[in-house]
Amino acid sequence: MQTALSNYTAIIGIDWADKKHDVCIHVTATGKQELLQIPHQSEKIDEWARSLHRKHGGPMAVALELSKGPIVAALQKYDFFVLYPVNPSSLVSYRRTFTPSGAKDDPTDAVYILNLLLRHPDQFHPLKPQSIEMRALMTLTEQRRRLMNDRVRLTNRLRNALKQYYPQALEWFDRIDTKLFCDFIKRWPTVVQARRARKATLETFFRAHNMNRKPLLDRRITAIKSAVPLTTDDGVVIPYRLLALTLVEQLETMLACLDSFDEEIAALAPQHPDHELFDGLPGAGPVYTSRLMVAFGEQRERFNNAAEVQKYGGIAPVTERSGQQLWIHWRWQAPTFLRQTFVEWAAQTINKSYWAGLYYYQQRAKGCSYQAAVRALAFKWIRILYRCWKTRTPYDEARYLKALQERGSSLLKTAEAA
Repeated sequence: MQTALSNYTAIIGIDWADKKHDVCIHVTATGKQELLQIPHQSEKIDEWARSLHRKHGGPMAVALELSKGPIVAALQKYDFFVLYPVNPSSLVSYRRTFTPSGAKDDPTDAVYILNLLLRHPDQFHPLKPQSIEMRALMTLTEQRRRLMNDRVRLTNRLRNALKQYYPQALEWFDRIDTKLFCDFIKRWPTVVQARRARKATLETFFRAHNMNRKPLLDRRITAIKSAVPLTTDDGVVIPYRLLALTLVEQLETMLACLDSFDEEIAALAPQHPDHELFDGLPGAGPVYTSRLMVAFGEQRERFNNAAEVQKYGGIAPVTERSGQQLWIHWRWQAPTFLRQTFVEWAAQTINKSYWAGLYYYQQRAKGCSYQAAVRALAFKWIRILYRCWKTRTPYDEARYLKALQERGSSLLKTAEAA
């Protein structure tokens, strides 16, 4: 038994699933192992945990494939369990060592997870939950990002449906993911119905949606009154009109849900002491302020340097060497949401931060693609943000530009020369 695990009365490996969990228990005192299965039911999990504690006492180490989710939440309420997250890709590689054929079995996976912790305890660290506020903010921001993806899928389907019989609606409005557009399609779901509307009725509708610029209003109404139907075939119009109305209803619900998430995030984020560190960042706004707070978290001992953040976030490239060959490529294994946060926010800073804009266009001039240039910018930003986060010092653009000037930065020299 490794010293790092000698204080635990039992070491447990869990292969989780939606309906049941396979468990392998290693008893420290005897070295014996036991395989069992527990249903994913709160009562059954509670019964198993408490009976295990009565039998072996505590504390007990639990190795499992994830750091959050239903089973993690269920086990964290017991103070005698210490959770050790195991990266799923590490488990896959370990399993392939013994099963080159690719065979997989849940009970066996529980044994593999257990053995990984038993044989390599120095490679795994116990899960230390962050504060309730930070964990809630983390889940809120991740769920909001998924809802944004759903909104894009809805708008793409709506756009395609309208192209089949009512393409003019897409020309009359700059965006379709708005209440204005949804209300318009619900009231006038076909070109014919829109043309029949009186000018005064259209004016009243648009003014009620805060569209008061007369030139724009006149152009839009003129376009509506002169529109020619793409088709009058009811075999096309009837089904696609119904589909468009259905998608509009879903889109309205989605927009309302996003507003609710934004309100909850806006109320929760300022309560955290780290909020002021990220609130004033260029291009952050309420959305990226919260996402950057979540990206770094509140446990400052978690990262020893900026490079660890760059690697964990999937921003730092991977270098592979074999003999005379060298390959630098995109980091395949990284938290998607975290990588999206850094890259998407970095893109927002191009027109909001002087040096960030210079750096981005410098990368493009070197031949980098848009995505490569933004990732390179995100790489630079992480180094700055890490320092601010570690020292609890808000970012100051003027101070950073002065530091660049004092160091004789080639970036500023190039800008001056231009």
